Amino acid sequence: MTGRYRVTVAIGGRTVLRGWWGSEATARRKWTRWVGEHGDQPGARITLTDEETGATLTEWPDAP
Repeated sequence: MTGRYRVTVAIGGRTVLRGWWGSEATARRKWTRWVGEHGDQPGARITLTDEETGATLTEWPDAP
């Protein structure tokens, strides 16, 4: 891990992409990009997590 903020793309419960960034702003831009690139896949879930606190900052689709 090289950064505090992790973006994960899972499709059908399987992680297919993951990246870490030190800047929350950069990680949010990547999250938005990956939602656009992978969000139309059946069963896709894209999350942005603060690794320091363990908090999920945002996810797509929205949690029920």
